Amino acid sequence: MSTPRTVDRAFETALYDTADDALDTAASLLAADPAADAELARRGEEFVATAWRRGWQPADLVRIVRRELDDVHVRLAAALIRAQAADDRPRGPRWAAQLDAVTDRAPSPADRFSHATAVLELYRLLLRLPALEPLDEAPGAARREARPESRALARIRALLAKAEATGYPEEAEALSAKAQELMARHSVDEALLAAQAQGLASSPDTPGACRIGVEPPYEQARAVLLDAVADANHCRAVWNEAFGFSTVVGFEADLDAVELLYTSLLVQAEAAMAKAEAGQRAGGRKRTKTFRQSFLAAYAHRAGTRLRAAAEAATAESAATGAAADADLLPVLASREVAVTERLERLFPETTTTRLRGVSDAAGWTEGTRAADDARVEGRRPLRPGR
Repeated sequence: MSTPRTVDRAFETALYDTADDALDTAASLLAADPAADAELARRGEEFVATAWRRGWQPADLVRIVRRELDDVHVRLAAALIRAQAADDRPRGPRWAAQLDAVTDRAPSPADRFSHATAVLELYRLLLRLPALEPLDEAPGAARREARPESRALARIRALLAKAEATGYPEEAEALSAKAQELMARHSVDEALLAAQAQGLASSPDTPGACRIGVEPPYEQARAVLLDAVADANHCRAVWNEAFGFSTVVGFEADLDAVELLYTSLLVQAEAAMAKAEAGQRAGGRKRTKTFRQSFLAAYAHRAGTRLRAAAEAATAESAATGAAADADLLPVLASREVAVTERLERLFPETTTTRLRGVSDAAGWTEGTRAADDARVEGRRPLRPGR
């Protein structure tokens, strides 16, 4: 039997039939024909390329494989993604960053039957992936790839790193608030620079979009937190519960801010929740999943309020400085908000709202609100364009 025919027979047997005995039969065929390995890998790269054409990205693929299958399948998928990338076209800095994050660790050695079984299980999943909204990078993204990180973004990263490292919730909240203020001013600076360089009416700078993982447990509360962070940073988020991510639409500098702040706030929220649970247990009160769900929901709600207030205050302060560049600030921001809304509606012409479930623990809500509400928000001098 020729090698391609072996793979064809295995696929006909296993990929379109979910029965266990069909999988075993197909895996036996592949295990008995070592010459079929190269063809099997080539077909896997074709499945990956098809996923890209259907709107998936490297991080999405790794996420869904981890969600639906096991670690061995994640390693197999990572190896296929890395192999396929060698023949793929350049797709922009966000895509390149996702590829860099995909491990190139080779799959663990296994007997040929077990290996073939895992490959077929992975291919079954890849074959059934639905189409996603295409997130082509915004015009000009390739030029930003070589642009060094701004001093403002470096400072924001440093503030959030300190917030994650401190053991004091009040200090963490204060540092996060300062980071949000800097993000707001950085967003203003980026908007003004784009408008000044290109002219408001003819600027080619358009909103981009990215997907951010929203992982269980308590994914509803996490999605609420991400939505709040996006809203405070001039972005919009749409949650896809089935596939464990939210799509965030906004301008590139704002998308960077959302990714940074959401990741940091999750770390801080989980640390604060662990501390609150310890206090509850010390008081003799056993807390459950409902406590944690209520804690994170309250944290997300209150953190969103504080982030919006910090962002609005920073933007208002920038607009009130009297600089000539700020004369166009409000029209620029309004224009960008309209552009974000239009891009969101093109990507998602139909959306639905979801009611947050499991928020029924009063102590969890109180503790979550307190964790997000301890710090004072202090004003800071605005950053000016070019600094």
